[in-house]
Amino acid sequence: MKPFLSLLLFLFINSQVPYCQNTKYKIRTIAFYNVENLFDTINNPETFDDDFTENGKNNYNSKTYKDKIDKISYVISQIGFDKANTSPAIIGLAEVENRGVLEDLINSKHLKNKNYQIVHFDSPDQRGIDVALLYQEKYFIPIDYEKYEVKLWQETGERIYTRDILLVSGLLDNEQIYIIVNHWPSRRGGQAKSNPKRAKAAYVTQEIIESIRFENENAKIFIMGDFNDDPIDKSLKKGLISTGKYAGLTREALYNPMEKMYKDGLNSLGYRDGLNLFDQILMTHDCVVLDNNYSSFKFYKAGIFNPQYLIAQKGRYKGYPSRSFQNNMYTGGYSDHFPVYIYLIKEN
Repeated sequence: MKPFLSLLLFLFINSQVPYCQNTKYKIRTIAFYNVENLFDTINNPETFDDDFTENGKNNYNSKTYKDKIDKISYVISQIGFDKANTSPAIIGLAEVENRGVLEDLINSKHLKNKNYQIVHFDSPDQRGIDVALLYQEKYFIPIDYEKYEVKLWQETGERIYTRDILLVSGLLDNEQIYIIVNHWPSRRGGQAKSNPKRAKAAYVTQEIIESIRFENENAKIFIMGDFNDDPIDKSLKKGLISTGKYAGLTREALYNPMEKMYKDGLNSLGYRDGLNLFDQILMTHDCVVLDNNYSSFKFYKAGIFNPQYLIAQKGRYKGYPSRSFQNNMYTGGYSDHFPVYIYLIKEN
């Protein structure tokens, strides 16, 4: 066999991920990424985005915006590439300002050939940041999408506006799945004081899950997001009925592969001089293989995408994600969060 043909055969075999000696598999990557303040430079009088304008305190201009787009799009292009031979089939995003920045992202030099499409709604969040979903249309076809409000109030009765939760249902290689994208309320004011806000977000998320299960008890549902809580916190363990135990998983519980990763000391961000794994992807029972049957897409592996270029090498945040903003300056980093991802595999 000629060397060139040998190389092609090698690449094909590896792109199919032969986990068993006589079986080849399709592999698809599903990911989530908090992209840290992906704002355009245009002032929106309805939100608090003044810091991210030409005259704002972050010194944010068209040059820095283009650099931010270039960096984030490059990261997305690399997530899962080593196994799936392409960027994520589906990726949820947090901290995007509007559809315009998403259009710039998918039309950037790193992603324009992937034919990504967008699912996005404007949220009432006071900072003007939303969640969104990008998908490669050759792998995923959306059927329906909807947003859900998380209604919160101050003790004084004043409304607190936060990010909506996004639900997208569709066909991944002709197989129906559901994706729920979250960005739960932050820990501003302290974890204990802010816990009820995330408990409410967990309640809304659980209501969405139950409504899907009511129509389809075997639904494959993937719940992703920046939860502003770790896998062992009450909002995840009790609010979403999650577990890190693969064996003995019940239909009522969600499997959270990030729980073991967290207990092993892995992190997706640094928060107030501590390490946290706020970024997670959970899933329902039918996404997990308990009988070695891969005739449909099932979970194979979870990971945190943290190559060296995404890690700060010096300064106060050494070892943390290489953030974009610090002390009212654009630092040229990527994001203060690492992306997280899972691989799904299916017999080819």
